[in-house]
Amino acid sequence: MFLERLKRLPLGKLSVALFVLLAGVGSLSAQSEKTSRDLEKASGQVKVIVQFNRPLALNLHQKVASHGGTLTRELGLVHGGVYTVPASEIPSLAAEPEVAYISPDRPVVATGSVGGDWVNDYHTDSINAPAAWEAGLSGSGVGVAVIDSGISTEEDLSTQSIAYSASFVPGTSGTVDQYGHGTHVTGIIAGNGADSSNRHSFYTFRGIAGGVSLVNLRVLDATGAGTESSVIAAIESAIALKDIYNIRVINLSLGRPVYESYALDPLCQAVEQAWRAGIVVVVAAGNGGRGDAENTSGYGTITAPGNDPYVITVGAMNTKGSRDRSGVVPASYSSKGPTAFDHFVKPDIVAPGNLVISLYNSQLLLNQESPSNEIQRGLYEDNGNPLKASEAYFVLSGTSTAAPMVSATAALMVQRDPTLSPDEIKARMMLSAFKNLVPYSTAIDPVTGQSFTLSADAFTVGAGYLDVQAALNSTDRSFMAFGNALSPAVVVAPSGQVSLVEAASAMWGTSAMWGTSAMWGTSAMWGTSAMWGTSAMWGTSFLFNDGWAVDYVTPTPGTTSPLLGDTAN
Repeated sequence: MFLERLKRLPLGKLSVALFVLLAGVGSLSAQSEKTSRDLEKASGQVKVIVQFNRPLALNLHQKVASHGGTLTRELGLVHGGVYTVPASEIPSLAAEPEVAYISPDRPVVATGSVGGDWVNDYHTDSINAPAAWEAGLSGSGVGVAVIDSGISTEEDLSTQSIAYSASFVPGTSGTVDQYGHGTHVTGIIAGNGADSSNRHSFYTFRGIAGGVSLVNLRVLDATGAGTESSVIAAIESAIALKDIYNIRVINLSLGRPVYESYALDPLCQAVEQAWRAGIVVVVAAGNGGRGDAENTSGYGTITAPGNDPYVITVGAMNTKGSRDRSGVVPASYSSKGPTAFDHFVKPDIVAPGNLVISLYNSQLLLNQESPSNEIQRGLYEDNGNPLKASEAYFVLSGTSTAAPMVSATAALMVQRDPTLSPDEIKARMMLSAFKNLVPYSTAIDPVTGQSFTLSADAFTVGAGYLDVQAALNSTDRSFMAFGNALSPAVVVAPSGQVSLVEAASAMWGTSAMWGTSAMWGTSAMWGTSAMWGTSAMWGTSFLFNDGWAVDYVTPTPGTTSPLLGDTAN
């Protein structure tokens, strides 16, 4: 029963889950407590993830088989498996006492999107990454698992250490990137800058932590799509390989909509297992910030598993082509909190995510479909032909390009102090983040001309803008007395006032330092719920409804500028 599951939650989870339960008893009673709402209209044969209330065993598979189910893949990490089951049998299967929760094996895709007119993004300068390099830090000896579309060993990755590779794409054993997204993400983490380091170069596009050991776990196919069961299996593999390759960081630049509380979601349960194993899990927030299907102005659009309070969820900012971080503004498409159902404050932190330059392979699908994202070599070298197209780099926009900057920073922090826990890394990044952000800004779509008014509030920018140098220099551990670094939840009083939930087991709440301006800055703007859309956002019935967290949007026919890029200058 759902209430029995709540009893097993830690205090921080319990207070939030009870709030959600009491706020929406009517909507919960309309469906089985153990069946996700997106199975209500299922018909025919359905591929589902069944979570059990005890570890996997043969008799559990037999139990599903008795309902006409066929096992596709075991997911021991979440005490579950993927099964093909007749939709008509789902209610009776859910009634089995050993079954904890049933949900579809939902699609996941990368959370990057194409950009618009480009200039040099200067993302490494903007987040103070050169300070780490000057200190001799490169992430050496630290394993970073990139769970994405694979890695293609371009020139800028030719000397990097890919310690291990595996494919979790059904029917595909190849681990080399066939799409292009995973390579772009990996370049942000660990590219060596080889192609922009020749005698003509005046700027080098290098990764933030070029010395890390890369663990390439491919879950997205040649079109950039995959399933959450593949992601869960990859996370399980990363945990199993943790001690062999010193995997301390997982990068997830992918996601899908939120359909239930994180306490039930199998993808969220998987990332929590990685956190329990001592791995920092970094997740892209999603690209739903322009969505207004629920009249929320893009609030409440964080995707899973970025809605889990244990992970570091990263939103995207626009550097506007400048090294000066004082002028950065939110990217209009970056998903905003609070999270659906649980109302956690997300994202936790933001980093550059608009028109980010990284690695390119003209033969891969993502690059072929986005030719206008190519950059010219004159952007980084003086070779007498500045208009010549680069064969090594191009731009992508989206929270998937912001997340690897945080993953790389976590690796640098681990290299400097291997004793740091995932909670300490998350807390230090958030406390040290740059908070003096432009309070209000306007973004303009370069194709449609549509404008978006943006606020640097806590649900848009979290605790602030990533500062690599400040995060590395943060040494205070006194805040760990408050407990785990769960992202705080918020509640709405009858007056409409939004405030943080107080929970003694976490580093947040009105009585703890996470409830002060030291964490969120003076511009956190908790204010009233009127700032963040209608009451629909605060009920359990609210559901992210703006389509999949698409990897990219195809350019409008007849145009040369892709659809989702904010104006860069």
